[in-house]
Amino acid sequence: MKNNIEIVLIKKIDYRFLYDLLKNREPIENISHKKMPTYKQHIQFIKSKPYSRWYIILYQKEKIGTIYLSKLDEIGVHLVEQFMGKKLYKEIVSKLMEKNPRKRYLVNVGIKNKKLSKLIESYGFNKIQTTFEINSKRLK
Repeated sequence: MKNNIEIVLIKKIDYRFLYDLLKNREPIENISHKKMPTYKQHIQFIKSKPYSRWYIILYQKEKIGTIYLSKLDEIGVHLVEQFMGKKLYKEIVSKLMEKNPRKRYLVNVGIKNKKLSKLIESYGFNKIQTTFEINSKRLK
């Protein structure tokens, strides 16, 4: 599968693909949102330029996922279901790193996503923190 992967910056034509990808995520994959946004909200999010770089992942010219590099050098990857077990993750992340050299990169993984945590660690990433969340209403 080597050399069949490309990453290209997202364009307006990719908005629906990105939204459909988001809709099909498993709950354990979501860190940033608890409720599915509307398509209009999703477009507003994209237009807000939330990431330093945001790419569509192509495999043999077919859209198979997305990868971004946040403004804090965090990497986020999501693939369509049929490509999740294909061992492409390392090649995809390497392509992002080649295009966007940094001193270090971070990957945030949902606490319940043990499979991805193991995969990331196998690539040499070190676990540096555990983050907790509470809804402010629960403190009262």
